[in-house]
Amino acid sequence: MGLRAAALLWLLIAAAAIPAAADPIRIATWDPGLSRKGPGLLLRDIARDDPQVMAAAKVIAAAAPDVILLTGIDWDHDARALEGFSGILTKTGLRLPYSFTARPNSGMATGLDLNADGRLGRADDAQGWGLFTGQNGMAVLSRLPLGPVTDHTDRLWRDLPGALMPDTAPEIAAVQRLSSTAHWDIPVQTPDGPLHLLAWSATPPVFDGPEDRNGRRNHDEAAFWLHHLPDAPFVLIGNINLDPVDGEGRAEALRRLLSVAQDPQPRSAWQPPQTGTNARHRGDPALDTGDFDDDGPGNLRVDYILPDKALSVMDSGVIWPAPDQPLAQAVKTASDHRLVWVDLDLQASKDATAPQARSRSSSVTQ
Repeated sequence: MGLRAAALLWLLIAAAAIPAAADPIRIATWDPGLSRKGPGLLLRDIARDDPQVMAAAKVIAAAAPDVILLTGIDWDHDARALEGFSGILTKTGLRLPYSFTARPNSGMATGLDLNADGRLGRADDAQGWGLFTGQNGMAVLSRLPLGPVTDHTDRLWRDLPGALMPDTAPEIAAVQRLSSTAHWDIPVQTPDGPLHLLAWSATPPVFDGPEDRNGRRNHDEAAFWLHHLPDAPFVLIGNINLDPVDGEGRAEALRRLLSVAQDPQPRSAWQPPQTGTNARHRGDPALDTGDFDDDGPGNLRVDYILPDKALSVMDSGVIWPAPDQPLAQAVKTASDHRLVWVDLDLQASKDATAPQARSRSSSVTQ
């Protein structure tokens, strides 16, 4: 073998020994508006290519996530609606073959008069507000394998350390769950090890009385994760239903979560005119993720992806296109929420934290 051939062979061997740069993993969350007013209606609409369903699929396909948490999709026992919607995404070219869903607390009957209005079986008497069991649930779709999932959805509110649960009848306290929808710890099995999605969709901190029951519950749904952080890379993700600058609610738990997580502050490239209530808002409108009534709460930031501080964030954004952009009509048709995404470089994060012990038990205080 000549010198030039030997040198070329050495270069090829050396190049093969260098690991290829890992692609970033795109994590997304969105309430796509895939909830209906009765059981089975979502599955019906999926089967007939309802325009709202197709618009939701178009937006998700444009985002092209590797894994997405859907915080507004009706649950059914055999997950047929989720399977059908996943099939629509596949037809758009986005194949997310792995999925997880489970029965949420929304619409789950308690048999008790939770709102003390003298009537039973109403939406307000369910574990989480809902006209039927499974309404407005959650689901995960992923390009990567998932699991095993830890489902915390059945945890009682009164059992949370430092719970802000208002005084209530003993029979209610004995059954009232903390999650208005669900709390899931979902490991995404990446080439660089599991990434835990700590997912939830909280009750809005409004629509109650002076006891501030919903505001207290919204706070405690976030505070739950302060006691259940894994000793592994994680992402806090979901519809937290709280804008700490312009919305109502108690932001203390969210601020404490930011002592162990980072806020990439995903931004939209375009924002609607700041009229009505929005003109009085103090927060950056580029961070908003909800297109709500300008004469009511206005646009708010309610959907979040908060990665572990040890993770390397490459990019992030909110899909809120200008009215003249191709995706604008689909975004408007699908939902009053906007899809949020974050790109993570897990290989860089792994390399940076390899020598360090990953224990957070001493870094979080109630």
